[in-house]
Amino acid sequence: MRAGALCVLAMALALARAVLAADTAAPAAPAAVAAPDRYAADVAADILGHGGNAVDAAVAVAFALAVTDPEAGNLGGGGFATVLFAGKSYFLDYRECAPASATAGMYLDKSGDVIPDASTIGAGAAGVPGTVEGLWQLHHRFGHLSWNTDLAPAIHLAKAGFRVGRMQQATRDARAAALHGRTNFLAYFGALKAGATFRQPELEATLQRIAAAGNAGFYQGTTAQLIVAQMARGQGHVSAADLAAYRAVWREPLLGQWAGYQVITAPLPSSGGITLLSMLAMKADLAPAFAGVGLNSAQYVHLLAEIEKRVFADRADYLGDPDFVAAPVAGLLDPAYLARRAAQVNLQRPSATAAVEPGLGTHHNTTHFSIVDASGNAVANTFTLNDDFGSGEVVSGAGFLLNNEMDDFSAKPGAPNIFGVVGGDANAIAPGKRPLSSMTPTILTRNGRVALVIGTPGGSRIPTSIFQVVSDWHDFHMALPAALAAPRIHHQLLPPDTLFEEPYAVLEPQVRADLAARGYRFVQQGWNGDIQAIGIEGTRAVAAADPRGRGVARVLRMQPGAAAPQRH
Repeated sequence: MRAGALCVLAMALALARAVLAADTAAPAAPAAVAAPDRYAADVAADILGHGGNAVDAAVAVAFALAVTDPEAGNLGGGGFATVLFAGKSYFLDYRECAPASATAGMYLDKSGDVIPDASTIGAGAAGVPGTVEGLWQLHHRFGHLSWNTDLAPAIHLAKAGFRVGRMQQATRDARAAALHGRTNFLAYFGALKAGATFRQPELEATLQRIAAAGNAGFYQGTTAQLIVAQMARGQGHVSAADLAAYRAVWREPLLGQWAGYQVITAPLPSSGGITLLSMLAMKADLAPAFAGVGLNSAQYVHLLAEIEKRVFADRADYLGDPDFVAAPVAGLLDPAYLARRAAQVNLQRPSATAAVEPGLGTHHNTTHFSIVDASGNAVANTFTLNDDFGSGEVVSGAGFLLNNEMDDFSAKPGAPNIFGVVGGDANAIAPGKRPLSSMTPTILTRNGRVALVIGTPGGSRIPTSIFQVVSDWHDFHMALPAALAAPRIHHQLLPPDTLFEEPYAVLEPQVRADLAARGYRFVQQGWNGDIQAIGIEGTRAVAAADPRGRGVARVLRMQPGAAAPQRH
């Protein structure tokens, strides 16, 4: 790291430590961060404390997570960012895309059956990465500090190392069992052990190239050559031309009105925003049925499952990359349509799965962080490798993992992906196409000001997790940390009448018995999200990290207006 970058980082550290405050109080201009680990939270505080805005902090945090959270943070994956800047909303799609050589049947054998693990393990499972291009575009449009300054913390962490936590080693051990002997994963991450200081010199060099050359430091030159060489060794599909052609896309965010808030959320190719808005609207339509029903009682969980069942039926049939598929988004979010869907809910017992059809007629490792600066700008960013540690394939010489995002396409209509979600022709593989996602980075505003910034990992569980937390926070007037800690139950149409639960926060035994008597079965999913959220009401901010993970949330004291955008 250059001496100048170290000096900037040291100054930022000193200033940020002086402005940290308690989570329950903030001055007239609250700033806050909720991030999946303490290193990311420190980086956000450093950048904001040195005059960076929410986008600078988001860029710095994302690169830092590529170092300290390799199971999900990434250079070799992609994601989405929902942004509120100077009172205007934006959405950046830097989702991975299929390489030019991709075909609809590339993961099927001669009999037309899905080849086990072909879309989940190794270089052949990887789509064209979008993260570096996405962060470059975010910074280019809204960043205030220099690109080098925003990357300096990540470079420092890659060189100096970070302390590995117990949860990280447990995740590594679980993934290593599936990857053993099939990729070069353990050659790079075998030393990822609890309590150890983990250093990544190859990744440091890659970050230095990106700091020096911007997005070209990844999609061209040495890094691109190393990616292509890894593809050749691992029977991958991403070419130099694919890398050079990749572009992040600015899209119109999906907007909805709910309970006096404007909901700013993810449009296609994420299904998450449509799913979230649909569930919020259907729950409001069913207000008489929910009246007096206790939170996470058997009746409450049943009604949520009935709503979720219908939303996932529509997801499977209609949704895909909007550059390839004319999805009926307006029809799916039409209030009259959602009211009809709500009216189909069976108030007492699970509707027969076969009867829940699309209604218009014909693992999990992702990571999320939320940031608000003192000027009221906000970023909700969710990015991913798809599974824990992605495909398990590391780019030799560059030190970063490749995604296995090709599994988010429908390898075959009706065949479930690793999250058990099925899809159809709308989400079939095609060259240059982006796979359907569930990532749902979301910002709620009231009277044009930030009220809530929220998001989570969790695959298909993402929108249902956010829906439940938002409902708990608003409808049951729960404090944000309590809403994050409450039980979350997931249902997604298939498998039939299945409720996915978790060990962290469980339903009462009598509630489970009542639901079983109605015909539901329970499946343990291990965990249900890692939500990072910031709530703001007037001059008070509350930042909350999901107790299921190792996240850290902080509210900061600082003056508004210190950072202005470089470009618009």
